[in-house]
Amino acid sequence: MTGQPAPLWLKLAAGAGLLFLHVPLLLIFAYAFTTEEQSYQWPPPGLTLRWFEVAWNRPDVWQALSLSLRVAAISTAIALVLGTLCAAAMARFRFFGREAISLLVILPIALPGIITGISLRSAFNLADIPFSFWTIVLGHATFCVVVVYNNAVARFRRTSASLIEASMDLGANGFQTFRHVILPNVATALLAGGMLAFALSFDEVIVTTFTAGQQQTLPIWMLEELVRPRQRPVTNVVAMVVVLVTFLPILAAYYLTRGTDTVAGQGK
Repeated sequence: MTGQPAPLWLKLAAGAGLLFLHVPLLLIFAYAFTTEEQSYQWPPPGLTLRWFEVAWNRPDVWQALSLSLRVAAISTAIALVLGTLCAAAMARFRFFGREAISLLVILPIALPGIITGISLRSAFNLADIPFSFWTIVLGHATFCVVVVYNNAVARFRRTSASLIEASMDLGANGFQTFRHVILPNVATALLAGGMLAFALSFDEVIVTTFTAGQQQTLPIWMLEELVRPRQRPVTNVVAMVVVLVTFLPILAAYYLTRGTDTVAGQGK
């Protein structure tokens, strides 16, 4: 059946599913331009660009955005290092307790975020660690590592071990083998995992609530603005930024990893 056109009912169902997912996003975009300050009316009574200027000139928005970007970048960097090393160990070596360790690695993303947040907050309190930028980073790294690990371990398992053995037989040292053999085969998986980890960290709310103290990342700022509405269109403008910041890395990862399913030496 490969290559046959999809039936009409399946196309309609797919279209309805896409509309269900994306129409609310389009509403956020529309309300970012409304002239109404305190309520949501449809259709908007008028359109204006004033709220973009207001959002641009609010220092609290820039502080929250800067904090979210820095947390996401460092959390992703930590996840790339730890997730890749853990994936290499799980895929290449057999040892007692390997499956148990693999389960423990993916557990943080399987648990509800509130459980992870409460456990991290309790641990920080017991260790007498004050809430700071780094407590947020540690909280986000717990699930970012899982995202990178899942992508990397799948690629490692599909990369033939004979390639590494051949590289060693030809005189390459460990660093040369990693640079010229391993890294080219896993690079796209790491890129996709890193992009997704960055997007997840940037819009994380629950874990951040328990690890941020008095600091506000951009999603926390948006949540508080909705609880105490002052200028709702500003919140929608910021929501547009969140959508773009999280969507663009995922889109870039899709295009950069498209057509890279095959792995050198696979199946040999």
